[in-house]
Amino acid sequence: MDSKETKEKHALGREVHDIFPTMTDTHDNPYLKDNLEDRAAVFKPGEGEVLKIKGSTITLKVTSRISNDQLGVYEITLEPKTIGAQLHYHRFMDETFIVNKGTLTVKHGQSEVQAEAGSVIFVPRFTPHAFANNTEESVTLTLIFNPAEKREGFFFGLQQILNSTPINPEQYLTLYNKYDSYPVDVANMLPVPRE
Repeated sequence: MDSKETKEKHALGREVHDIFPTMTDTHDNPYLKDNLEDRAAVFKPGEGEVLKIKGSTITLKVTSRISNDQLGVYEITLEPKTIGAQLHYHRFMDETFIVNKGTLTVKHGQSEVQAEAGSVIFVPRFTPHAFANNTEESVTLTLIFNPAEKREGFFFGLQQILNSTPINPEQYLTLYNKYDSYPVDVANMLPVPRE
């Protein structure tokens, strides 16, 4: 390269640098910097706030507050012969079931699956679904909602409503609708066996 070409390249380099500063010049523009911080949340087995509902438990892991309402992760233990939820759907969130222990019955659309430990069932919004433990052993699963839609409020409300005797169906339906849950059959929406 002769000296004329070198001078042109240097001149071009200076012009480009004047228009587009290098990333090392970010001290003048805070919008060019990533603010790195450790906001990880770690939950070891047994950790998290535990809600008891009629002998079953919901353990809050990754909550709306932690994830900026992007994701909700909850561990649920269903005692034998327990209905988790009757057929319903969500408009604004997807739901994923990961079976950790036991066999979970999951109905989705017109299908029903016996999901053993290790099974993953993804249920996108507007998909009618229900789940239950129809076995004689307890079932533990991880339930994931995305986005979270402040699902913890639903679980706290569910705890109050389902631990009351008798269960108030109007309060149950109000809670359901407030937290993006819509029963397919209002006459069969309560998670209790039919008599």
